[in-house]
Amino acid sequence: MDGIQQQLTTLIEPAVVAMGYEVVGVEYRPNRGEGLLRVYIDAPAGIALDDCEAVSHQVSGLLDVEDPIPGAYRLEISSPGVDRPLFKAADFERFAGAEARLRLTGLWEGRRKFRGVLHGVRDACVVIEDEGTEYAVPLDRIDKANLVPDI
Repeated sequence: MDGIQQQLTTLIEPAVVAMGYEVVGVEYRPNRGEGLLRVYIDAPAGIALDDCEAVSHQVSGLLDVEDPIPGAYRLEISSPGVDRPLFKAADFERFAGAEARLRLTGLWEGRRKFRGVLHGVRDACVVIEDEGTEYAVPLDRIDKANLVPDI
């Protein structure tokens, strides 16, 4: 996780947790015109539109006061959905045995994308079995990771 995403997570997470939700992860994508700040939340009973609205109101107020993002941006609050994004080492452990997609920031073992079964985390690397071969991909090289829906 890069610096601004870590800063935003540190700022946002306590307020959202205090409301009774889990912060699945925070994505910030800067853009020339308008950036995008997306906060994924979850709860044991699932997430409804009212939950997203309540969290949006709380986080928006917090961001207005702290002002951590220069320029214009759009705030989105979302449930993780069936293709749940994976952000933390604990996510890769929690979903060991599930199928996932990884996209890396650069090449690793000659590849930038992996799709296979997660085998957890070992030595700061996500272990994934892709087409019968096990790879240990460094966590800090993962740009985006999602579960593959079992439909």
